[in-house]
Amino acid sequence: MSINLKAVTVCFGYQQITSLSSATKLTVPQTTPNGGNTRPVFALIVPEGQAVRWRDDRTAPTASVGMPLAVGVPLQYDGNIQDIQFIEQVSGAKLNISYYS
Repeated sequence: MSINLKAVTVCFGYQQITSLSSATKLTVPQTTPNGGNTRPVFALIVPEGQAVRWRDDRTAPTASVGMPLAVGVPLQYDGNIQDIQFIEQVSGAKLNISYYS
C-alpha cells in the first residue's frame, strides 16, 4: 500500500506508544517544532508487533470492538486527532505515529 504525503508541509514530531492494554489516546503536539501556535492536522499511524483496534467517536475501543488495523498497515488519519483511541487486540502491540500539517 502506498501513501501520498504530498500535502505535508510541517512535521510536528514522532511518538511511539508501547502500552496499549487499555484504550489510549494520542499525545498530540500542541505547537510547531519552532514554537508556533499551530496544531497538526493529520497523523500517520502504523501498528507494530500486533494488530490494534481504533475508534474516533469518543468511545473507547475494546480488543474485539472497533476498527481493526493490521500490523504494518498505515492509517493516514485526518479527523479529530484528539478523539482517536487505540487498544491492542492481543498483547505486544506498539503504535508508531508521526504528526503533520
